[in-house]
Amino acid sequence: KLQAFLRAQYPNYGFQEVLTPTIYKKSLWETSGHWDNYKDDMFAVTGRGAQGGNDPEREIGEDEEYGLKPMNCPGHCLLFKSQRRSYKDLPLRYADFSPLHRNELSGALSGLTRLRRFHQDDGHIFCRPSQVKNEISRTLDFVRLVYQTFNMGDYRLRLGTRPEQYIGTVDDWDKAEARLQTALQESGQHFDINQGDGAFYGPKIDIILTDADGKDHQTATIQLDFQLPKRFELAYDVPAPEQTTASKSAQDTAIVQSETPVLIHRAILGSLERFLALLIESEAGKWPFWMNPHQLIILT
Repeated sequence: KLQAFLRAQYPNYGFQEVLTPTIYKKSLWETSGHWDNYKDDMFAVTGRGAQGGNDPEREIGEDEEYGLKPMNCPGHCLLFKSQRRSYKDLPLRYADFSPLHRNELSGALSGLTRLRRFHQDDGHIFCRPSQVKNEISRTLDFVRLVYQTFNMGDYRLRLGTRPEQYIGTVDDWDKAEARLQTALQESGQHFDINQGDGAFYGPKIDIILTDADGKDHQTATIQLDFQLPKRFELAYDVPAPEQTTASKSAQDTAIVQSETPVLIHRAILGSLERFLALLIESEAGKWPFWMNPHQLIILT
């Protein structure tokens, strides 16, 4: 029901749903930076290669390690890169419900709120720098719509800034943090700043809900990323600066240069299992009618 609700909203926000693989080669995670910055939280898988044994069924060239995906961004970058893109194609928005795996410490696991395998309403927006402000604003509106629909009470916004371990330049980080802070200020919603709590590739806005025991849970997130598009060498075609929209001939409108898109990571509910746990507690098991698995019971 949660997935169906979100799918019904996707056309209004321009998302197309995709399904990406569960496992990728180590080389992909090295490209994205996850292998160096997130490896301890990933499940590694060894390929069935030819080295280290005499098994005749072992295959040459398959010795590389693999990793179960903890997030969808590298796969979505490959989707973007799979064909030539034009500035007219942007913003390009992908949504993905495929399962994620994170090697959480056993002591950190807790019911449905923290799992090693879970589903997330993961989404990525590839856009031009001039489109970032509008996309962040639309995403905050999406969050507001969903949380009002579920009557989850007040939520808090928290801006996470550059952590100690990060990729990219300080200048890129300063620009990204400034854009998120401007978007939050213009939204009119109160927010706190959590120094050093950004992802290793970019700053983020986290949406925080508090359960009945007073414990905070991060659900939705919006992250601004200048790094992954560069690492994956993503590009879209743009007209030469001297060309104008008034140009008519095919020669005048030829595409002659490329630019790097900006990537916005976003999840509205976050972990579906975690959100479901908070919803169960909030409603005390009394589901909203449209979500109730038993909407009608006939008594005889």
